[in-house]
Amino acid sequence: MKVILLCDVKGSGKKGDVVNVSDGYANNYLLKNKLAQPATAQNLNLLEAQRSSEQYKKAQALAAAKETAAALSATEITVPVTVGANGKLFGALNTQAIADALAKAGVAVDKKKIVLDQPIKQTGTYKVAVKLHPEVSAKVTVNVVG
Repeated sequence: MKVILLCDVKGSGKKGDVVNVSDGYANNYLLKNKLAQPATAQNLNLLEAQRSSEQYKKAQALAAAKETAAALSATEITVPVTVGANGKLFGALNTQAIADALAKAGVAVDKKKIVLDQPIKQTGTYKVAVKLHPEVSAKVTVNVVG
């Protein structure tokens, strides 16, 4: 019996796969527990529409991420902080402060997407990576001043 899996099933396949399983397994386990639905023409057309919708949404997200990356690459922000002797910061510059400075510059970025290789503990100019999408990242120039 051909069924469309509604979620990942160990040993059978992943969500959205059309698999051929025995009638007993399909009727007694997969269909009963709502892990699959019969692979009728109507259900297959619905699955295809869902896949195309997901691809469209992914393409839109990728395009938006590339647009934001272009804006971020041209952005240079200045973050004022309190400093002690020799230009050392009290504590370290965190991603929230960078996200706030980016918001003031007109580019809204979630602080979880900002990647700091090492904590920023001194004044100066730094290149900070912002991972907007699994395929898109950008570098922002951050000037830390006292």
